[in-house]
Amino acid sequence: MENSLKKLKDKIDLNFNETKDIFIKIMNGEASEAEMQEFLTLLSNKGEVSSEIAAGVFVLREKSTRVNVENAIDTCGTGGDGKNTLNISTASALLLASMGIKVAKHGNKAVSSKCGSGDVLEKLNIDINLDAKSVENNINKLNFGFMFAPNFHSAMKYVGPVRKKIGKRTIFNMIGPLSSPALVKKQVVGVFDKRLLNIFANALKELEITNAWIVNSDDGLDEISPYAITNVCQLKNGEISNILINPAELKINTNGFDTILGKDANYNSQKIIDVFKGEDKDFCFVISVCTF
Repeated sequence: MENSLKKLKDKIDLNFNETKDIFIKIMNGEASEAEMQEFLTLLSNKGEVSSEIAAGVFVLREKSTRVNVENAIDTCGTGGDGKNTLNISTASALLLASMGIKVAKHGNKAVSSKCGSGDVLEKLNIDINLDAKSVENNINKLNFGFMFAPNFHSAMKYVGPVRKKIGKRTIFNMIGPLSSPALVKKQVVGVFDKRLLNIFANALKELEITNAWIVNSDDGLDEISPYAITNVCQLKNGEISNILINPAELKINTNGFDTILGKDANYNSQKIIDVFKGEDKDFCFVISVCTF
């Protein structure tokens, strides 16, 4: 670990295996708090790259409680765009499930927002504290299952106190959304920074994901936006390409950004109900995602 930390101090990227070795040590509880803090801080100061993110995801998935389903998609994004919107990725997941598409939704309760995916699903009377077998059954029978991150990533307990001490984003904010316990091969991932579009695409390629859209909009949304151009980095069968979605070309008529702003779980859950009743066109556009 000492050699890798020296490289990070010199702003040199780590390769997959170097990073993997460090994450194994962290996830096994073998790294000291000081080592973890130094590693995460130096990595953040340098700027994380695809090989480092891929390695972290690889180890976190290996340590997770496995959910065994086939041909499922996940819509878990990074969050952290600071826009306090409605639970778009969660509503998108429910929409996809209603279309007969299997969704293994990975998520957590609120961290940087007022209402996380776990919070809003609870208000919709969906049990978020299911074991792996129950999640598998739900996905196979209902096309939707929610994997509440703390229940499936027990190894994260070793790094929790250090992340709180650092008090800002670390690589864990990037690898968490990609670390599906269901090992999905298809993902729609919203990211908080355009810089991450190609980085995430290359990380997912290294992890042998077959189909993914990584999205960020010019208005700052980590979503597909009805108000501004959305930048999409597409991974499809090993090939990476870039796409722009222009709502003006799609003749989208919207009522303003405030229509998709969220509040607490009671409000956000009601908005999801409203959109499925056909009573909210702005939110409806935002949750309409591409199926693969």
